[in-house]
Amino acid sequence: MSELPKKEQLYELIRANPFISQQELADQMGLSRSAVAGHIASLIRERRLLGRAYVLPDERPILCIGAANLDRKLRTLAPLQMGTSNPAGASETCGGVARNIAENLARLGAPTALLTALGGDAASQALQAHAEAAGIDMSGSLKLHGMASGTYTAVLDAGGEMVLALADMALYEQLSPAFLASRAPQRSAAALVAADLNLPLDSVALLLAEARSGGVPLVIVAVSQPKMARLPLDLRGLQLLILNRGELETRAGRALPTEADVRAACLELQSQGVQDIIVTCGAAGVYHTIPGDLHWMPAHEVDVVDVTGAGDAFAAAVCWSLAQGDADLTQACARGLQAAALTLQSPHTVSPALSADAIASAVHHAGQE
Repeated sequence: MSELPKKEQLYELIRANPFISQQELADQMGLSRSAVAGHIASLIRERRLLGRAYVLPDERPILCIGAANLDRKLRTLAPLQMGTSNPAGASETCGGVARNIAENLARLGAPTALLTALGGDAASQALQAHAEAAGIDMSGSLKLHGMASGTYTAVLDAGGEMVLALADMALYEQLSPAFLASRAPQRSAAALVAADLNLPLDSVALLLAEARSGGVPLVIVAVSQPKMARLPLDLRGLQLLILNRGELETRAGRALPTEADVRAACLELQSQGVQDIIVTCGAAGVYHTIPGDLHWMPAHEVDVVDVTGAGDAFAAAVCWSLAQGDADLTQACARGLQAAALTLQSPHTVSPALSADAIASAVHHAGQE
């Protein structure tokens, strides 16, 4: 490295440690701090560095913002009887839409960060440890030591169908505009932001306002019909909205029984400012917008082990494709459908089989059929 020009030496030191200080650079290179600052300014002008913290263009993370829960499933061992005790089996796993998307992204090899709220309990420690083991950066997340972490508890009958689900998500009200503003440097360094609608309405509005003013591309992922109320009326600046048919009906305020009805509702959303929309329809497939119309893509037929997490895997693969910039929305959805198919065949919320190579191979094979 000693024979490289000084600016290139400095660049290589920053690649090795993006958090190195200007004084440390000056000491290691035998330069004045002002000379180091001049080289850094030149690298920023050349777009080889992306501003403060010396973020390298090929290392910009996809930033997920929203829920990270401890998910519990209770499945009865015999037909469910209300009003009495039922023998059941129990399991726990890490969940939450934003967290699930982040783990899928990490498995796809994308640099990934997660902004969420964690309590001061054992669940938060488990969530943090699991994320770090998966390669997800949670350093910017909010720690609330006087509160319990978010939980989602589902009661399933003996056939695996959900009877009841209880969600304790009050923690995420603390992901306020003020908190997001405090993480502005981290958010501005992202390649893409994927936010779920567990965020408060005002926080979603802040992300949209920043995206409108030329900020980081924004994808919003719906989480339930009731939480569609957290999606602002003004959607200008939103690159992509991912939601299911029921959530689209909630937003439209009416039933959407036909493809023409879905198309009309999507056109309404686009008139409110969103660029593109994906409407997932479970085992049937997905719609996505194309200029002035909708495109339909059927889902893959697989032997389903567990449906949990399939939608989040789909959203993650779409976000991954958009952040890479190597696919249009149809290609992104094709990857998403492959990721969902892998997840459906796994008992895990995030399939251990998911990888960039697995998606590429599956998409290539499907294209040859």
